[in-house]
Amino acid sequence: MKVNRLSVVVKAILATFTVAVLVTSVWAAPQEQLLYSFAGTNGLNPQSSLIFDSSGNLYGTTLTGGEFNVCPVSGGGCGTVFGLSPKTGGGWTETVLHNFQRDGKDGNNPYGGLIFDGTGNLYGTTVYGGICGCGTVFELMPATGGVWTEKVLHSFNMKDGSVPYSTLTFDTAGNLYGTTFGGGNSSSVCIDGCGLVFELSPQAGGGWSEKAVHKFTGGDGGNSLAGLIFDHAGNLRHNLSGRGSYGLQRQRLRHGVRVVTPIRRRMDGEGVAQVPRQ
Repeated sequence: MKVNRLSVVVKAILATFTVAVLVTSVWAAPQEQLLYSFAGTNGLNPQSSLIFDSSGNLYGTTLTGGEFNVCPVSGGGCGTVFGLSPKTGGGWTETVLHNFQRDGKDGNNPYGGLIFDGTGNLYGTTVYGGICGCGTVFELMPATGGVWTEKVLHSFNMKDGSVPYSTLTFDTAGNLYGTTFGGGNSSSVCIDGCGLVFELSPQAGGGWSEKAVHKFTGGDGGNSLAGLIFDHAGNLRHNLSGRGSYGLQRQRLRHGVRVVTPIRRRMDGEGVAQVPRQ
């Protein structure tokens, strides 16, 4: 499957074991067209959104399934990254780009979607796996013959975050940003940490350096499942599964100190947060 630079990002709805599309016209009601059904060894239980490349191929992740049936958390395979290529005359062909495995290094159980960089490499997160089982950030690089090589860019260790559900986002300098559900600062509100916003920066020589952009405390939100977007000013925005009254909030730096200002309260403790660019 030839890989080209990403041209379109698609928000697609994934049924529990299938990939489907809704076909509409001005004369008829929407109709679902089944593109592919997963069988287990090639993936199972897809949760993520999909992305297109410029050739019309689709890419996504499955939370479970795959060749390695050694993940106790999922009770089955450790998940996959897959591609779907349209066939001449109709239909789609699936290719498993990577089978995650529980080996103490690789990630397990990807929940979020994927993003491309400018050269056709894919990036994503896994909820579990890595050195301490706290999740990973990974990269998949295409090679000749349709083979993809995976590289773990970062393994979380609780202090710097854990259990990343989110899809990643790039800034214009090539840094990656995302959120974690847990980890960071522990408290009586969040024993295992309320999660954080993190940044991964590429280093000379090929490595990546991670730092916490913001650690949630529970009063300012926490346990984030959502990804991040940049606004026109370079601030990061994201949804919060908040704790306390600061579900919808603005965050800014005042004399080098981060200040949290509520801009609207939500009774359900959920909302949107803004993290200013540093």
